[in-house]
Amino acid sequence: MIYIGADHRGYKLKEHLKKFLANESRAVTDLGAKKYDKKDDYLDPAKAVAQKVSKNAERDLGILICRSAQGVCIVANKFKNVRAALVWNTGEAKLSRNDDMSNVICLPSDYVSPRIAEHIVETWLETPYSEALRHVRRIKKVSDLERRSLQ
Repeated sequence: MIYIGADHRGYKLKEHLKKFLANESRAVTDLGAKKYDKKDDYLDPAKAVAQKVSKNAERDLGILICRSAQGVCIVANKFKNVRAALVWNTGEAKLSRNDDMSNVICLPSDYVSPRIAEHIVETWLETPYSEALRHVRRIKKVSDLERRSLQ
């Protein structure tokens, strides 16, 4: 499952990407914002998406959108098993999946067009995790650090 969420600044891009993903026959669940609300906070959809991905980080993925993507990325990375990456282009999308096993992508709505966002998301979804020993070793170190810091 792909979970998607955005605040008011990312709402329009979220709605666009939901349609794009549906047209690509991808299962997507919208965790908010459900309507445009200028007073909402990026924290709420980021928390909702990260909680879902955290529960089944091997299978589920997340897409978060806010003005700069900084806030949603910070929030998402507070959750166990979440590896959120702030991505601006397809090259970063590919590297974040291949090298770092990202399972949440964070998009800056003020800096990427809907068309570019489509390319970024598609690249990210189609890029497999690397089996290279150096990447596996690094992800294990990240997981070990996460486990120790949560004790």
